[in-house]
Amino acid sequence: MRRATESLVLEYGAVNGNASKPRLEGHELKAFLMKLDEFQQMSQKLERRVRDSRVVEVLSNAELKVDSKADFSDRVNLDALAGELRTAGIPTQVLADEEHSAFYAMFHDSTNAERRIGVDLSHQPEYRKYRVLARDISKFNKPPFTVLRNENRDAQNNWRDLLEHVKIEGKRDASVQRYKGLGEMNAEQLADTTMNPEKRTLLVVRLEDVVATDLIFTTLMGEDVESRRKFIEENALDVKNLDV
Repeated sequence: MRRATESLVLEYGAVNGNASKPRLEGHELKAFLMKLDEFQQMSQKLERRVRDSRVVEVLSNAELKVDSKADFSDRVNLDALAGELRTAGIPTQVLADEEHSAFYAMFHDSTNAERRIGVDLSHQPEYRKYRVLARDISKFNKPPFTVLRNENRDAQNNWRDLLEHVKIEGKRDASVQRYKGLGEMNAEQLADTTMNPEKRTLLVVRLEDVVATDLIFTTLMGEDVESRRKFIEENALDVKNLDV
């Protein structure tokens, strides 16, 4: 992001007549793009739970009141959500949530499994973070976007295209290489990266609980296949930095 935004200006929103479009640049632009990047990550995590990208897109509407138990206790808020989902082509019902004395929106995913948007989902960290970010970016997330660099003008139709364009620009003239171990690198590469205190990044790994650590390690690396499968199924949606 730093590389990409050094000489970049962003125009956003539609205007009427000959009025000029508002602009973002410098630190403010970088902050917006960083928020967009995090927003994209949260949208991917949320999609794992609701299993429909259209639902995630509807939930990006910062105007919807679907954040707290109080919001879900008012049927008007759920009817508004259901209306947006139906407009997106998703048949939706609003039903009573007796457990929480509230309401929820129910739809079926591509496997015909029932999915709910209600109090339980609103307690999930990725949902809460996604909604917070949706409000944070709403001020500038107004397509169409125009990216200005020197004399070049590149139009981007939505925030996803904008983010992808900026990432490509940031990686221009950069070479990315990955290694399974330091032994695969030659001496010059090691000296310029891992062995260079000014460039390398060191991560501290702590064993806060030796017993718990040993249990997890044994579960994942041991011979008990069923325990490993159960662990993966229970924690799959919370995984971060998965290296495939």
